Amino acid sequence: MKLARVARPIVSQFLLPRFSYGKISSRALWTRAQTAGAGRFASTFPDKANQMERVCDILIKKGFIPEQHVANEVAWFYGNLGISDLYFKVESSETIAEHVLSLFSAKIAAEVKHENVLDINLEKATEHNAVLIHTNIPGIGSVSGRNNERLIDEKYLDVHASSPNPWRLESYRSDSVQAAGSPYSSHLRSYFLNRCNFPSKPTGGNFDIRALSDPNFSEAMTQVTEKIYSHVLKQVSEQTGPVIEVHDVQSSDEKRLVIGFKSGSATQFLSALTDLYKHYGLRASKKFVEPFSNGTTIISIYLGPSLRKDARPFAYCIGQVEREANLLFCLPNTHFQDLTKSGMLCVQEAIYAHTNWIFAQHFLNRLGKEYTTLQSILDPKNTAHTEVLSKIKKRLRSEVFTREYILDIIKMYPELIRLTYAAFAAEHQVGRSQDLSVTKALPEAEISEIIRKTTSNAREAMIFESILTFNKHVLKTNFYQPNKVAISYRMDPNFLPSVEYQQPLYGMFLVIGSEFRGFHLRFRDIARGGIRVVKSRNREAYSINLRNLFDENYGLANTQQRKNKDIPEGGSKGTILLNPDQQSDPKRAFVKYVDSILDLVIPSPNSTMVDKYGKTEILFFGPDEGTADYMDWASLHAKKRGASFWKAFTTGKSQSMGGIPHDIYGMTTRSVHQYVLGIFRKLNIDESTVTKMQMGGPDGDLGSNEILISKDSTIGIVDGSGVVYDPAGLNRAEIERLAHERKMINDFDITKLGPKGFRVLLDDASVTLPDGTVVDNGLQFRNEFHLNPLSSADLFVPCGGRPEAVDIANVQSLFNPDGTPRFKYIVEGANLFITQEARLKLESAGVILFKDASANKGGVTSSSLEVLAALSFNDGEFKEHMTVKDGVVPAFYADYVKSVQNFVESAATMEFECLWKEQKRTGLPNSILSDQLSLGIVKLNEELQHTSLWDNVPLRKVILAQAFPKLLIDKLGLETLLERVPESYTQAIFGSYLASRFVYKYGTEPSQFSFMEFIEQYNTRK
Repeated sequence: MKLARVARPIVSQFLLPRFSYGKISSRALWTRAQTAGAGRFASTFPDKANQMERVCDILIKKGFIPEQHVANEVAWFYGNLGISDLYFKVESSETIAEHVLSLFSAKIAAEVKHENVLDINLEKATEHNAVLIHTNIPGIGSVSGRNNERLIDEKYLDVHASSPNPWRLESYRSDSVQAAGSPYSSHLRSYFLNRCNFPSKPTGGNFDIRALSDPNFSEAMTQVTEKIYSHVLKQVSEQTGPVIEVHDVQSSDEKRLVIGFKSGSATQFLSALTDLYKHYGLRASKKFVEPFSNGTTIISIYLGPSLRKDARPFAYCIGQVEREANLLFCLPNTHFQDLTKSGMLCVQEAIYAHTNWIFAQHFLNRLGKEYTTLQSILDPKNTAHTEVLSKIKKRLRSEVFTREYILDIIKMYPELIRLTYAAFAAEHQVGRSQDLSVTKALPEAEISEIIRKTTSNAREAMIFESILTFNKHVLKTNFYQPNKVAISYRMDPNFLPSVEYQQPLYGMFLVIGSEFRGFHLRFRDIARGGIRVVKSRNREAYSINLRNLFDENYGLANTQQRKNKDIPEGGSKGTILLNPDQQSDPKRAFVKYVDSILDLVIPSPNSTMVDKYGKTEILFFGPDEGTADYMDWASLHAKKRGASFWKAFTTGKSQSMGGIPHDIYGMTTRSVHQYVLGIFRKLNIDESTVTKMQMGGPDGDLGSNEILISKDSTIGIVDGSGVVYDPAGLNRAEIERLAHERKMINDFDITKLGPKGFRVLLDDASVTLPDGTVVDNGLQFRNEFHLNPLSSADLFVPCGGRPEAVDIANVQSLFNPDGTPRFKYIVEGANLFITQEARLKLESAGVILFKDASANKGGVTSSSLEVLAALSFNDGEFKEHMTVKDGVVPAFYADYVKSVQNFVESAATMEFECLWKEQKRTGLPNSILSDQLSLGIVKLNEELQHTSLWDNVPLRKVILAQAFPKLLIDKLGLETLLERVPESYTQAIFGSYLASRFVYKYGTEPSQFSFMEFIEQYNTRK
């Protein structure tokens, strides 16, 4: 011990002269301590001087710092680090002494290593507070290269953002510390984190900042901070996106960047903001992250001008930071961040590169001329040929351009990103200044030539040509709009190759957020379809989902287009693919997806958005996988955004908002089951004698209602939890109990299984079935059970499952060894469950099959009639007649629901009868006839809307009197309906009603006089 006490003064004697801070008097230190928190906090710790003395006493007793230097070290810690009084008030004298000692130890380490820069990295954390202090070089960051703010984001701010006690942060940069012989200055950056302790009962209104904030913050804040933060809190509550403001700092050349946002809506945001202001050479003296109990977080950063001689004007840099902070809120962490840090790309260019990386992933892997040639040579009726073509298509899509390869090539040529971005900005950024822009906008042909000369080969050039394709087909974007939560683009879809997408799209939206990517596709101006959240169980599943995302979306929308033959709207669909690490909060992604699309559909009054589309767009969203519970929010949010069509914006809303829930009233099932009953009726079969295999369990809409509406003997059910199977028939009372309670088959009472029955759940392993078969993996067994020989029955009704679960490659598994099919009848309730090629093979073997586009149309039909009611009633009438309050169902609502159910069943029956008749007449498969029927109706619908028939007003009114629901006409009158419902929508009603009734009556090949005969029945009623 004596040796140690002798050695310490010797070390400090040669250390301290090199890192000298000078003697600071008590009076000078006290003055400094009073002003350290100026601007944000008032001086609230009068015991500061006494505390300093206590800290000195503790350090002298410890003996690690020579006594003659203790006062100097404590004075430096209190006076030079810029720490607010709040820290000294909250921390104990013992803790502060430990921090002073830690910093002193760092000085000794620097001396021992003969370093000219003080390298301090102090981190100390408890359950309720944490301190990080490190040496900082202005414009560069930590001397050690460690990204402390990324650590703070991940460990403290992000993971606890939505908890009852989130972390609050204060960060300060000390005055410059000039080490002898050092070529540059260094500073100390300190971070102080504390768990919030909000008041249990707010004493003020919704925006009483003192009632919403941590008591320590509330007590310490100045009047200036209170005024700014109160305003931001209110603004955040009124919008989805962030509030970004810049304020002057009194008696300083600094600017105060203040950003408010909903807690948890942005991740790694603090570290991204730091990268942003460093890109422009700015310096931050103080940073604060303050959460509030109403779910709002406010970040405040004090920014000073760059010290670099070549720095751009401070006002320009602050303006760029203010604008680009919103982009970072949308995408705070991309693969191009390193190019921003190095100064090779600005934030706008980096985020533009990121969105084009995503665009290229989906649209660069096209099949090419060779595939087209091969497709023309092969026989589409030959299942062997179609199987080969299908495999080649999948391989080409996955192997030509991988995500990793595209990323590497884009990052290899930042100069081409700057060039293509300049062209994009010139088209879409209003008032873009060229004075400070390094890269000038060039014509497309000139850029294309530069790409050809710069890249090393044709494949690299193709990647950048895809970026030019992107630029050319963006009709409008919110990229430059304030307060956005994700980046959205309204695309012209004409770049899609017709050989792969034979039915041209009408409209396309691409949305990219920090948690997801998504599309919205529609085939007509007025179109309807659900929004689906796509989750991934692991990264392998994510890769598959990502690769198939656009094609699956296109297929679903195309199926919807064919399904919507009985209603005014065309087909649309939206998909939201969650990132691998964002599977737990799908609503956040949904909220950002909807709000970002509304940015383009309902621009703000002062918007400067460049609109190359130039037309008003009205979108209709519906529930789908993972979004059924969000329809109320979306409708109310559209109202908040000022949408005149907010009542009709979403369907599947709760009854309290006038919705007609598909699951409660079994709308989808009513259509599917009409095809089942139609088969039994035509073949004179007693339903109770039929065995059935069902995909989609009792927890879902279609699965539960299929169980409740049917009278068959169901031998197996596959759902999200596993497989339950009994060849003697599952206990009907038990599966009906699960259907009523909306529970999965993992709640099935296995005591009610027969001797050959079993249940296998996802996490099961090494399970022995009654026949002796060993199931090694429950997940794989569930995923492939529809292909298992045990899955054999009279009837197969897929009510759920992933698209293309049965394709040409595995359809043979649906046949017995003797070549006979394992199912006699298939009614495809789930969308795209079976590929077209597989359907045709099944039908060629004698299976009676009705595809999704025909069978599964009850939900969209119900939704269309729900929308029509919303468009027909004004707000007061809608509330009176269509909203269920406190369990009281209005008489009109109850009658309207019954009429919708009757319409759904009637439309399904009409199409079934038409298909059955046409199949007997032509001998063609139902899968082909269904498409012909749908295309015939859709084409005739569009033609009828633009013929003289519409201009014949008396005839028009006669037809619309038949097309509008009788209940609406009786309640409001036809003239009122024609005044309130948009004419484009009324025109669509006119066309869809005539087209569907005509084709259902006369079939797919009517005579040239059939339509004259058909329309005459309406002419006689004029």
